[in-house]
Amino acid sequence: FAGYISQVLKNYTDHACDGEYVSLRCPHRTTISIQSSFYGRIVPSHQLCPSRYPHSYATLIKEDVTCSVGTSLQKMLDECQDRRSCQFLVNSRLFGTDPCPGTGKYLLVWYKCRPNEYKSKVACEDDKLRLSCKKSMVIAIYSAVFGRTQGGSLECPYQNLGMPVIECQSATALQLMIKRCHGKRSCSIYASTYEFGDPCYPGIQKHLNVIYTCDNTPLLLPVDETQPPALSSSSSSSSMEPVGVSTEMALLSNILAAYAFIT
Repeated sequence: FAGYISQVLKNYTDHACDGEYVSLRCPHRTTISIQSSFYGRIVPSHQLCPSRYPHSYATLIKEDVTCSVGTSLQKMLDECQDRRSCQFLVNSRLFGTDPCPGTGKYLLVWYKCRPNEYKSKVACEDDKLRLSCKKSMVIAIYSAVFGRTQGGSLECPYQNLGMPVIECQSATALQLMIKRCHGKRSCSIYASTYEFGDPCYPGIQKHLNVIYTCDNTPLLLPVDETQPPALSSSSSSSSMEPVGVSTEMALLSNILAAYAFIT
């Protein structure tokens, strides 16, 4: 179970060059939840997915490193969302149009493994959130958000103070909830800026939304959620454990996270 929870909590990043298969897999009792996706090229080919054209031909065409399509996320949702596994061949036709003909491209996808059965609890700002599981079962935190989201919360309606709806979220909410509640039968925490800090402008009402599961186990190993997502060394790797990556590959993971934030 400790390994199962470790897999569920981690973010996974996979990639495939043009002409290769991308393959996503999640463990038993979970399904794929796509977080972000990128198709194009934003780093030189000597760092990732070398050009497949002959060297003499490649020198005639200047490589485009500002190349991307806006349909990659929707395509990944169509192909893989809510499935336990998915696999398909990566090429520009899959995404509609070729954003940069003559430049070799690649797909980057960032995903999590979502439990098939989970619970959700919300606490308004300064209220106490209580989580509990039945006897012989313990809490496994899947996600936690403290702040204000675009859709708001039905449990905590926002007062219209004439302020624009700006999304703002604490960067440490998930780590704090794991520290407080992971592996325990019950726990409680206040949805306050004292606990989570204030990620929003003064006066903006916030709420805490936690998604968790209950499972039966006598032992849970600690989970490290502070490590950044890792790119697998091979797009066809079947291992669910993150593997060591080069500096360039780790940089790509950070670029993907920044790309998702910007979009």
